[in-house]
Amino acid sequence: MSTQWLTPSEMSAWRAFIQVTGNLSAALERDLAVLGSTLGDYQVLVYLSEAPGDSMRMCDLADALQLSPSGLTRRLDGLVKAGLVVRNPSASDGRVMMAVLTSEGRGQLTAMAPGHVDSVRRRIFDHLDDAQVSAMESIFLAIAAGLANTGDAPDVSVA
Repeated sequence: MSTQWLTPSEMSAWRAFIQVTGNLSAALERDLAVLGSTLGDYQVLVYLSEAPGDSMRMCDLADALQLSPSGLTRRLDGLVKAGLVVRNPSASDGRVMMAVLTSEGRGQLTAMAPGHVDSVRRRIFDHLDDAQVSAMESIFLAIAAGLANTGDAPDVSVA
């Protein structure tokens, strides 16, 4: 098998992607820290808030967050301790554990959302025109579809 090396344009795009994703993640983390959260904890609250009954099976939440079961347990520990999430056995199958967003968790998410959206807008969308936003959406959906087709991504919506 022969390697098809990246063209100069592809290499430039790849390096820009790597640089920006690291810097963007760090900036979003800093902005959420001011709001009293981390990006990982915020994602948990968002997924649960969008799930029917504000609850998800732990295994499904772990898949959506791309965490191992033990990684999810560690992630949830702080949220449970803070009263933002509870773990309950499933009403339909007692062997299954559910992560459930509490009213305090929904309140925390509601309080943080405007600041997070402002951060996302300031860090990303304020620098793009409508055509670039459309291209960005198309690009990431194509990459996500490619990953899903090769089994390299869970079958969940992009958050």
